[in-house]
Amino acid sequence: MQEYWEVYMKPIEGSVAMVSFNATVSEELPDISLGYVGFVKVPLHYPTDDGLISAEEEDVVGFMEDSLEMESLRYRIGSYVGRIVTKSEINFIYYLKYEFEWSDTVNAAMKKFDEYTFEMGSRADFEWEVYQKLLYPTAKEWQIIQNHHTCDQLKEAGDNLRLERAIEHKMFFENREDRSQFTKYILNEGFNIQKEMEPSDDVPLHGLQFYRVDRPHYYEIDALTLSLIEESRKYNAQYDGWETSLVKM
Repeated sequence: MQEYWEVYMKPIEGSVAMVSFNATVSEELPDISLGYVGFVKVPLHYPTDDGLISAEEEDVVGFMEDSLEMESLRYRIGSYVGRIVTKSEINFIYYLKYEFEWSDTVNAAMKKFDEYTFEMGSRADFEWEVYQKLLYPTAKEWQIIQNHHTCDQLKEAGDNLRLERAIEHKMFFENREDRSQFTKYILNEGFNIQKEMEPSDDVPLHGLQFYRVDRPHYYEIDALTLSLIEESRKYNAQYDGWETSLVKM
């Protein structure tokens, strides 16, 4: 199975963090065959001002990551699930079949990087709490990931993301009353109703499609969609994303 990875930013203990995680493994959790979490923490030599990886150090971090992966495969010890870069340190995170060869695996990988210090450790985590609570994004963080994918695709197609245009949104509700109350809210916020969708065998929820003229630039669309998600909670609703037309002028 081909692995699917995602990258996003979030605050951790008051500092900015860049999180990369293997999204493929989330499809079948917890994986009881990998009941231990192992980590390797490495201080960066040339971090950026906000404690992330600089261009100067990017290649060596990639080689370090590859070396750890190669040794984990050689020892057949487990699966690489993600990394967190924050406070001028990088944390590589694995889920392991067992703990007793973890130190051998890490030492074999890191002997190629004797200019770097590192710490390592492991513990039982049969519920995969580290992955689910630290690496895996919240609903809001997932929305930002999807926003930026869409923005990237528009930009690659030549779109000027700073130009206003109609942006369509979808929301799904458990009942008509919640949909009706939410409709009043978005009309007051300057949105227009495009259509209502009634429950079906495929989607047994009450849908609403609506739009407003906005700009789909990264941070503006983040603010807009996160506010809609926050408001949706008052109406037991599920936000189902946005779409817009390509504008190149």
